Amino acid sequence: MSNTTQISGSEQKPRRRFFRRAAIATLIGGIAAGIGIKAFAQGGGFGGWRCGGFMAGPLDPASVDEHLERMLKHVYVEIEATDEQKQRLAPIVKQAAKDLLPLREKMHGARRKALELLTQDSIDRAAIETLRAEQLQLAEQASTRIARALADAAEVLTPAQRKELALRVERHRRGWHHG
Repeated sequence: MSNTTQISGSEQKPRRRFFRRAAIATLIGGIAAGIGIKAFAQGGGFGGWRCGGFMAGPLDPASVDEHLERMLKHVYVEIEATDEQKQRLAPIVKQAAKDLLPLREKMHGARRKALELLTQDSIDRAAIETLRAEQLQLAEQASTRIARALADAAEVLTPAQRKELALRVERHRRGWHHG
């Protein structure tokens, strides 16, 4: 009986950790997506990627780079970035995007696999669990990379610039598109 209690207690820790990580990843993603959102909209749709944002449809590296250039220009204006900050921020953002693109493709593949698994005549619970575990690993990798990029970028900015970006993210979150 105590084994059952220990197992259920140990199962709860990974669940709590998962939900905590999911909440952190959502927060990080919200911050990353929200920075300069008003400016991104000029590219058409959310962040310049129409109909669904970053996770929708295939992206080629050239279009990603072009989008990032536009986004960075707007962010630079929003925070009154110095030339030195511009030179330091661009590689941080571009490398993070480059590192995240393969994870994005894997997530698309997993979505297709999930649909296949759930529409079969018989449900393969083991395959669904394997897919779930793989998705958690991808989410962890993405969250870690985004957190590193945000920390790197935050080190480049002044406290006042970070506060301005946080204020803009909060305004966007509440639906205030004008700053």
